[in-house]
Formats: sequence, C-alpha cells, structure tokens
Amino acid sequence: MDEYRSVLIRLERVSKTFASPTASIEILKETDFVITRGETLAVVGASGIGKSTLLNLIGTLDRPDQGRVIFKDQDLFSLGDDQLAAFRNERIGFVFQFHYLLQGFTALENVMIPGLIARKNKKMVEKQAANMLERVGLADRFFHRVEDLSGGEQQRVAIARALVMKPDLLLADEPTGNLDEQNSDSIHALLDQLNKELGMTVIVVTHNMKLAHMMEKMVTIHRGSIVVPAFTKE
Repeated sequence: MDEYRSVLIRLERVSKTFASPTASIEILKETDFVITRGETLAVVGASGIGKSTLLNLIGTLDRPDQGRVIFKDQDLFSLGDDQLAAFRNERIGFVFQFHYLLQGFTALENVMIPGLIARKNKKMVEKQAANMLERVGLADRFFHRVEDLSGGEQQRVAIARALVMKPDLLLADEPTGNLDEQNSDSIHALLDQLNKELGMTVIVVTHNMKLAHMMEKMVTIHRGSIVVPAFTKE
C-alpha cells in the first residue's frame, strides 16, 4: 500500500452500544481508526462482534453514541438528514448479501436509480449506467428484468448500481454470501479489478477468508477496538 495515500475517513473516539432488555453490548469504545483513499480493507471475525455495525457507522446508516466520523474534512453527523442522504447517494456505494434490486425492472433501470434520485440528466444517467454494466460484464443484459438473471448476474447489477455515481467508497456486507464458489470467485475478482481501475476505497465485511485475503488489510473488532486479527494474511 502507498504510504502517501491521503486520508479518506477518520473515526475519532467513536463509541457504540446496543441495549437489550437484559444487557448492554459495547461494540466500540472511544475508537480511533483511519481509512485511506484507494485502500482495500476486510473486516473479519465471529458473528455478533459488530462488523456490520462498523460498516453502518462508516456508511452513516447508523449514528455513533459519541465521537465523530470525518469524511475528508467533513464531520458527517453534523449534516442534516437530507444532506446526509444526498451524501450517501453520491459518495458511497453499498452492496449487501441480498441485492435489493427492484423486481419487474430491467438491469439498466435498476442501475440508473441513484442518478435519478440525484436528479441528474436522464440521458447522462442512462449512459453512465450502461457503461457500468459493461464494466461488470453485463453488456448483453441491459434490458433483462432482474428476476430473469442468475444470482451472480443479479449481484453484478447490484455492484454496478453501487458504482454508477463513481463513489469514493464502496461498502460491501457479505457480498458473496448467497453465491456459489464460481460466482463468488468472479465477484471477488471484479471487486479487485474495479478498485484498481477506479481507485475507490473498498471495505468488505466477510466470513469468506478467500475474499478477505485479497484485501490489502484485515481487521476485526475486539473489546471495543478495531484491531489486526491474531491470524495474518501469510
């Protein structure tokens, strides 16, 4: 990794606790962490340690109990709800285990959605969506309804939708959790390729160690802190 990369995101003394009727679960405790532009990062570890919570905090889908999440020089949670929603739509791409595509719509129409939400020119958005579908290997699937696509193709559509606004950051939560090994390997290679082509930062929550080992860095959550796991990539 280039040691001179600029800082994209900083977590500053971030704390997050979940309360249940019987106990409070401390996920993060006054945690500091830095993510640089263009790096790839895997968040690994056992279920229930807070991996998805960390991703949601970075992606502003959830708010910390205290502390700040800084994007470049902007304190994200100082923004109003509408500003924050616009920020997410334009600067962050999300890919989940379940693709959340709109049934009854074509692959092209699904990929166009973020641009239309941002009220960009429809013709320009259509061109960008077509280009991104080509990048993910679906040039011959533009006008197929998503329910007529395979699971691997649907996840590629979801990735194209996440990237159509050319975000600075791609957040992926178990992106291959529902795919077979062949499709998983294909998605892994695609994420690596797009990171190199677009220079975007990629953060992946995964139990798939094959995918995790493709990332430049692996971290886990232990006792309220983000740490390098006991095992290594070697």
